[in-house]
Amino acid sequence: MERALSRIEQNPHHLKWLVAIASSLLLSACALQPAYKAPHMATATGWQAERPHDGNVENLVDWWGRFDDPAVAELIRTAEINSPTLAKAVARISEARATVTSTRADAWPTLTDDGSVTRAKSAITLGKTNVTSLTTTRSNAQDASWEIDLFGKVRSSRESAQAQLEARVDDWHDARVSLAAEVADDYVQYRACSQLILAYQQAATSYAQTEKTTRASAAAGMTAASDAYLADANTASANATVTQQNVTCEELVKSLVALTGADEPTLRTIIDRPGAPDLPQPAAFRVESVPADLLRQRPDLASSERALAAAYASIGQARADRFPSLSLSGSMTVSATNLTAPLSSWSFGPSLSIPLFDAGKRKAAVNSAQASYDEQLAVYHSAVLTAVKEVEVALVDLDGAARRSDDARRAVEQYRGYENATEINWHAGFDTLLTLEQARRSYTSANITYIEVQRDHIRSWISLYKALGGGWQTSDAVTSTARTTPTASQGTTL
Repeated sequence: MERALSRIEQNPHHLKWLVAIASSLLLSACALQPAYKAPHMATATGWQAERPHDGNVENLVDWWGRFDDPAVAELIRTAEINSPTLAKAVARISEARATVTSTRADAWPTLTDDGSVTRAKSAITLGKTNVTSLTTTRSNAQDASWEIDLFGKVRSSRESAQAQLEARVDDWHDARVSLAAEVADDYVQYRACSQLILAYQQAATSYAQTEKTTRASAAAGMTAASDAYLADANTASANATVTQQNVTCEELVKSLVALTGADEPTLRTIIDRPGAPDLPQPAAFRVESVPADLLRQRPDLASSERALAAAYASIGQARADRFPSLSLSGSMTVSATNLTAPLSSWSFGPSLSIPLFDAGKRKAAVNSAQASYDEQLAVYHSAVLTAVKEVEVALVDLDGAARRSDDARRAVEQYRGYENATEINWHAGFDTLLTLEQARRSYTSANITYIEVQRDHIRSWISLYKALGGGWQTSDAVTSTARTTPTASQGTTL
């Protein structure tokens, strides 16, 4: 190093020659790999399934607040505060942000300082006299080094880390959308489950009344004993259904406790509050977007695309590693003792490292990075197709549930009229009690179907909300630093 510095000092043309080489290498660095461009995914120009046409065009971000049951928004707010899933996503963002800071630091020179103080005792004998001396040595050394990013290795590493950070932020948004949808879906199922318990209890009561009448008729010899056994079995089966429905409702409560992080007594005050509607009804919204808009509406697709960008940057990093690396380094040392004057030394010079032979290791690294990119491209393509499918399926389910809801409601109304007419005939003596109980069970069965259809209708709206990305959007004009990024204590309501 000192020899190289001496040559440069003796002949300044050496320095110009070195600068010229470095400049040409820097200019050629951009030619290693073209700038990243997001892949174009061919999608349909419109949805094939029937779209909902009722309701106003509203922003999905505040959709939960437009349910007629405030418990929905309250449960989601509670879940966002306590969710370990979101906490994990925030931690991953912090980790990615630290990685970005670390890779940015690689582009700057490093400087280290090392200081020491040493105290030594020495003794010599002169004749019969021992002479003792104390020596204190103080030294300070500073070392500096800077690797010049000739072929974009550091830049590619920085771009990869930045894309990973943006992907982690998108993952956080995706986790919020999924969490809100899951909480709302469980709550809707719980409210429907409570209504189904009442309906099954009505059916069990009807079966018990039929059993009582049948047993009395069998005891009087007017009905076969087999009818009494059948009536008893029907009652037992109906009671078992009520018990199982209670178990299902309790399981949904446990699921909501796990999702929201709230203690169960507090949760029950929210989900069982007086005056709550039988089923929370959401506000309808129109689907105005086209399939291509999903690339901007779904945070999971945005995350997958950012992972693709990170994989592309890794290719550039591996390619740059196959080329020479140039670094500048220098050091300065000052030392002194109480017996000698200060001594100083310094050194400075460039260092050029050229890979000559590695048995194909660096080339294999490039091939591996390229294969990782191809794999991530396939993952991204698959994610786009899956997203389109999820919206199409949600639209089909929503349309089917809406059509079934009208028929199920009409069936409930007609069976209710049939039950009322049969009850009038029974009081007039024209129909038997068994006929009346059969009419009641028909009405109860129709009511159970209607509750299930209503539940499925609301769940289809929730599925469509999630499939459309929950109103989250990104823009190519917005940089990653301008994106909304969470902190460990942040909880934002969708």
